[in-house]
Amino acid sequence: MKETQRIWTAAAVIIGDEILSGRTHDKNIAQIATWLQVQGIRLTEVRVVADDMTAIAEAVNALRVKHDYLFTTGGIGPTHDDITVDAIAAALGIEVVIHPEARAMLEDYYTTRGGLNEGRLRMARAPAGADLIPNHYSGAPGIKLGNIYMMAGVPHITAGMLDGLTGTLEGGAPLLSEVIGSWVPESEVAVLLRDVEQAHEGCQIGSYPFFREGKSGANFVIRSTDPDALKSCVDTLCEGLGELGWDFTPGGI
Repeated sequence: MKETQRIWTAAAVIIGDEILSGRTHDKNIAQIATWLQVQGIRLTEVRVVADDMTAIAEAVNALRVKHDYLFTTGGIGPTHDDITVDAIAAALGIEVVIHPEARAMLEDYYTTRGGLNEGRLRMARAPAGADLIPNHYSGAPGIKLGNIYMMAGVPHITAGMLDGLTGTLEGGAPLLSEVIGSWVPESEVAVLLRDVEQAHEGCQIGSYPFFREGKSGANFVIRSTDPDALKSCVDTLCEGLGELGWDFTPGGI
């Protein structure tokens, strides 16, 4: 009898009055779902809740035990209504502390940006025993506690945190990747990257621009759990770069 492969699952709690009021259109569900698919993990449940301690705690406690992973977005910023850390700590029955590594990150980030004040220091708060998720955009890290991943509500910051987690979660098939480098300004191939990714389900293309030797270039990292899909995506991207007149370097620059 053939053994059934385990399906690893994840849930998400999207936190924020601005989402529920319609003032802000959520983009994080789609990007978390897409990212998880590439990790070989399936997003199977999402809840959207208000900036309310009880609502956040109830959603977190309900979903963290049903799924392998739980992602939250929103409510980890510098203002008084950023209460996600407090709500999750309360839900788990642990205290909130100033995480020393988070404080050091923020002190370094704000050295040339006016220094660390009371509001900014709030972003170093974490449930006791938590680990950090890197954030290269604003200096304030995300937070990992058990199977819970607390992330920013701003989509491009969330994307950066997800990228930092790529390949680190257990579950599904192993993640494969290939790198293609090209001396091309990222903006010149943005449409190509989008079209190639959309045409290859289960593949994700990360673009990492650089400026060297007086000119712009980028390395494109293609990821998938399916080796055939990965090869097809890489071949299509290289073909597209060539058709646009750009040389490319397998393995990256």
